[in-house]
Amino acid sequence: QVQLVESGGGLVQAGGSLRLSCAASGSFRSIGTMGWYRQAPGKQRDLVALITNGGSANYADSVKGRFTISRDNAKNTVYLQMNSLKPEDTAVYYCNADASAAWGGWLPYWGRGTQVTVSS
Repeated sequence: QVQLVESGGGLVQAGGSLRLSCAASGSFRSIGTMGWYRQAPGKQRDLVALITNGGSANYADSVKGRFTISRDNAKNTVYLQMNSLKPEDTAVYYCNADASAAWGGWLPYWGRGTQVTVSS
């Protein structure tokens, strides 16, 4: 079993910055791709950014140039630096990670989410 615990959400004014963190713990052989998704009220959960364990990153068009995803493999932790925040970035942000179990298979895991609210 793998637990993902997010932190760093909160309330910020438009134009401000926040940094989200997500640490993986539990029983696993290794962590693969990690990422952040977000879900605004009444909307589907959408991809924000992904990063492989080799450091290759991909971003949603809406956050390119403003958000930066990074990870510390030694700590099994992924970060999301969010700059120039806009009210439309308001959502619950969820951490996601693929983890390899002892039996060799890969499974996706989700955190419980952290609220990000951007005021205008």
